Amino acid sequence: MPELPEVEVVRRGLAQWVAGRTVAAVEVRHPRAVRRHLEGTDHFVAALTGRTLTAAHRRGKYLWLPVAEPDGTPSGRALVAHLGMSGQLLVEKKSQPDETHLRARFTFTDGGRELRFVDQRTFGGLAVEDAVGEDLPARLAHIAIDPLDPSFDEDAFSAALRRRRTEVKRALLDQTLIGGVGNIYADESLWRAKLHGARPTDALTRPQVSALLQGVRDVLDEALAQGGTSFDSLYVDVNGQSGYFSRFLAVYGQADRPCPRCGTAIRRESFMNRSSYSCPTCQPRPRTRRQSAEPRTRRQSAEPRTRRTRA
Repeated sequence: MPELPEVEVVRRGLAQWVAGRTVAAVEVRHPRAVRRHLEGTDHFVAALTGRTLTAAHRRGKYLWLPVAEPDGTPSGRALVAHLGMSGQLLVEKKSQPDETHLRARFTFTDGGRELRFVDQRTFGGLAVEDAVGEDLPARLAHIAIDPLDPSFDEDAFSAALRRRRTEVKRALLDQTLIGGVGNIYADESLWRAKLHGARPTDALTRPQVSALLQGVRDVLDEALAQGGTSFDSLYVDVNGQSGYFSRFLAVYGQADRPCPRCGTAIRRESFMNRSSYSCPTCQPRPRTRRQSAEPRTRRQSAEPRTRRTRA
């Protein structure tokens, strides 16, 4: 599934090619593309036709474009998009043949390139939702800001993380705690911070949390610079170009290859019906709480003594 860097790359493309343009027509080719728009397909089309998409924003893995009325005043609504597992927002010339999995098409009054929503697995979707001005649509309010946002509060995050009684990787994937981080970048960040994903969050020290956050920021910045991570043709920007960060992954998808830091073979472990990748040397699996609580006594390590009997 696309994560923060991939979605941010798409946002930047929408800001360049779509923001400020007025919608001439909307064609919905598959009802699942707008299933999140509860008022139905016809209402979705009417809500956008003749309106201007004024900007492009992102929160976590969601995109939204505020909508203005024909006279330029804010409509109080926004076009919200989630790419799901295979969704693409592509800016194409009208002469470009339709994609096999084209689900929706937006044409504009300037006659230029059209915006297409392509989704092979139909897990993504579009909707028009209430949003005041540039403010966040209400349905996205539960998603936390991401660590690249200037307003991200590191102290508040550290306190919230250490209050949780869960594993650190599960916490990184919790979009109500930190936005935009998925399986790939969680593994890469944990490797940089030298933490195993099963480490209990309430046992983390403040320096460890700081190292983890720095790892998250570094890997997201580097992925953005490479256009995101593309493993196949589904992960592309608005111009259909793939990202190249997959060439720089240290652990994710690198099972049995040498760790870039110490040379130990990278291990793969099952995690929430997915996979986790880590270095056994750099990221040792933490002892369980029960193991940590048991005192290491001489009696525990010695063989049981036989009881002497009197003759």
